[in-house]
Formats: sequence, structure tokens, C-alpha cells
Amino acid sequence: MTRVALIHALSHSVAPINEAMARDWPRAVRMNLLDDSLSADLATGGGLDTAMHDRFQRLAQYAIDCGSRAILFTCSAFGPCIDAVARRHATVPVLKPNEAMIADAAALGTRVGLVATFGPTLVSMPPEFPATVQLECALADGALAALDAGDARLHDDRVVQAALRLARAGCGAIALAQFSMARARPRVAAETGLPVLTTVDSAVAALKRRLGGA
Repeated sequence: MTRVALIHALSHSVAPINEAMARDWPRAVRMNLLDDSLSADLATGGGLDTAMHDRFQRLAQYAIDCGSRAILFTCSAFGPCIDAVARRHATVPVLKPNEAMIADAAALGTRVGLVATFGPTLVSMPPEFPATVQLECALADGALAALDAGDARLHDDRVVQAALRLARAGCGAIALAQFSMARARPRVAAETGLPVLTTVDSAVAALKRRLGGA
């Protein structure tokens, strides 16, 4: 049995990654841990302080104590906390939500437009791209609030609008930063005419490779 822990800081991330796992790696056993106060506390100015690091360490240890063979964090604004978890549990694959997509984006060899719906992501995530990647960023302002209010169509509209701005700026590919944005991928691809990467699809493929597709 290959148990994979999926640790979420946004409730909207739960469905996209579980759907992708069920589709692309059905033999993996999924364990979901959600603490949506993580994103709320970060958004209100708590920052990635010692207390936040400690919370991530406790979540990771619980997942490992439950028999997880790998951990995937699904919120992209907590990179340093996740890196610290990976250092402590060096024998277990620990993935940031965006690291596989970043590798896929770097392999494209083109200017990449990064769209996010959560503002802090555009602070924490760009430095994780290799210096060789030309990166343009755009916030899909209001998209996350729309999703919180149950208006998925408005969410997708805002994501598409941000992607189109990046396409007009000369980007040759679009990367969607949040797991919750994967639902907008077909529209973004259709309306921009560009390759579209999602953190969800890249992460599942990377996990499967690292665990040998067990």
C-alpha cells in the first residue's frame, strides 16, 4: 500500500488534487489533512514565523506517523516551511505544490506567465524558478473571493483575464499557481492558445515517478 499525505491550507485545493490522483494514480491511497487557518493566518500578516514552521512540522510528523510514504503540500505560499519539513524528513519524498510544475516550466524553454489567485504566492513562488526562466506574474484579482462565494464561473473568468494579459505581454506558456485553479485550465488553454501547466498535474506525475508508480 502506498499512502500519500495531501496537506491543504485551502479547502479549494482538496477536490482538484484528489480528482487528479484518482484519475492518474488510482492505486495510491490518499490521506487528506486540511487546516485552512494556515492560509487565513498568513493572509492577515502572521508571516512564516517560528510558530508557522512548528505547525507544518507537526502536520508532517502526524502524516508520517500514520504511515504516509510521501507528503504533498498543496498551498504554494509556504515554501520555506515545506523546505524545513523536507530537511527534517530526508528519507521521505516531501513535495512543495509547485516544484514539479516549476521543473516542467523550465523545460519548456519559453517565457512563462505565472497566474495566482492568492497574493502571497506571487511573493514566495517566483524566487523558486531557475534564473534561466523569464517569468511574468499576474494576480487574478477577486478570483479566490469568487470561489469562496461559490461563483466558480467568475473565478475562471478572472483567471482567464489574467492569463490573457500575460499572453499579450509575450509569454509562450501559462502556469497556474494554485491547485484550486486547475479547474480553469481548459478555458485558459482555449482562450490563450498557449500550453498551460497546473501544479496539480505536474505534482501527481512527479510523486508517481518518485515512488515508482507503486
